[in-house]
Formats: sequence, C-alpha cells, structure tokens
Amino acid sequence: MGAQFSSWWHGKTGPGPIIATAIHDGHALRAEVERAMILSEEDRLREEDPFTGHAVAGQPTYRIADRSRFEVDLNRPRDKAVYRTPDMAWGLDVWGGDPGDELVERSLAIHDAYYDELGRLTDMVAARHGKFVLLDVHSYNHRREGPDAPPTPQEEAPDINIGTFSMPREEWAWLLDPLIDEIAAFDFFGRRLDVRENVAFQGKGEQTRFVHERHPGVGCAIAFEFKKIYMDEWTGQSDPEMVKAMRRLIDRVADKARDLLER
Repeated sequence: MGAQFSSWWHGKTGPGPIIATAIHDGHALRAEVERAMILSEEDRLREEDPFTGHAVAGQPTYRIADRSRFEVDLNRPRDKAVYRTPDMAWGLDVWGGDPGDELVERSLAIHDAYYDELGRLTDMVAARHGKFVLLDVHSYNHRREGPDAPPTPQEEAPDINIGTFSMPREEWAWLLDPLIDEIAAFDFFGRRLDVRENVAFQGKGEQTRFVHERHPGVGCAIAFEFKKIYMDEWTGQSDPEMVKAMRRLIDRVADKARDLLER
C-alpha cells in the first residue's frame, strides 16, 4: 500500500473497495513523440481532461495518467490506442503522416503496462472485498464550434454524463441508481447538476470493458464524464472553486458507493 509512481502514471493504493481513475488527465509526452507530433499543445490540451486528476486524488486508491492521450490513449483498445490518422482523433492531424511502427510500439508499451497494473490492482481489491467500484472519471467539451460560438444545447450535453454501455445495467441497478440520485442531489457550487445516462457518451471505453469482462458480477466500472463547465476549454483556465467542488462530488459518490457495497 501507499503511494506508487512511474514515469507514465501515479497514484496510491489504500484500503476499501473504491478505485478512482483519471486516465486522460495527463499532458506530458516523451521526447521522440514530441519531436514527431505536429499537433499544437493548445489543441492537444483541449482534448485532454485537465483537473480530473485533482477530482480523484482524494480517494484512498486512485490512478492518474501523466502521459497525454495523444501519446497513447489508455481508454481505447490496444490497436486503436495511438491516433495514427486524423479520423481517430476528431479530425486532428497529429503527426502530418504516419508516425511509424517503432514509435507506436514504444507508446503501446505504456498501454500494456497500465492494463497489467490495473489487472493486478483490481484482482487484489476484488479478493479483499468481494465487490468493488471503479470510478472512471473524464471530462468533455461542449464549445467545439469555437470560444464565441453557442455551446452544445443542454439537452445534448448534461453536466454529468454517466456511461454504462459495457455494464450489465440491471445487475448493478441497486448500486448505480442511488449513485445517480446522489449526484443529482449534490450542491455543486450553489446549484444542482443535470446528470443523465448515455447522452453525450455511452461509456464504451476500454477501461470499463476491461473491468466488466475480468470481474463479472464483482467489479462495477462507471464512466463518469464532467462537462467542462469548470473551465474554459479554449484557454485551459479553470475555475478553482468549481475544481474543488468536482473533488467533493467524487468523494461524495465514493462514500455512497462504499456504503452500498458494505450493506
């Protein structure tokens, strides 16, 4: 137990049946990737999930990625984890051509190591607690047309999007439904949040799939997407008070999940 660090992610392993992750928080690139990449740092930051690491770091067990998703995307299958072509990256030209197999394989080593580590971690938590919850925390853009253009309409972009695609939903309804109610009741910096399921995203990421396939009936992985109401997605500037509220919300959800698991 205790703090754990690598050059690719950092975190802590502590007591309890809750794991929290922020696998798109990272911004760093290794030197060869930075030399090969033509995508600007500003465009890269816009598609990353800044401050989600802060949101999960209050948990006894958490993992926060330090490398950018543009080096390797830990939430995609291995064969799609490096954005080799613009159609894999929201139309963004990351490399100005194919980055080459050798660079890609060195990036994929991070993906391999992360899932090896995640497997060991979830196996251990499952053995100790019988059932566990993984909170897979992300964020998403809602002003894609530009800083001065209208945002995505609210009906298409809830403040919190819960993704459950890979989850056997009925099997975990006893846990998930109270958690959604808990989020909806939370005082988020003076207001209630619009929380809905599978609207902006469906939770089709690799990490939730991995947990549900490796630990059927034991591990419940919840894809948790904050709309970037806590920051300006075009400048990267955050509202510090809202970032603190994000962490309080994750702490509240984790506490509720822990209570439900222990009943």
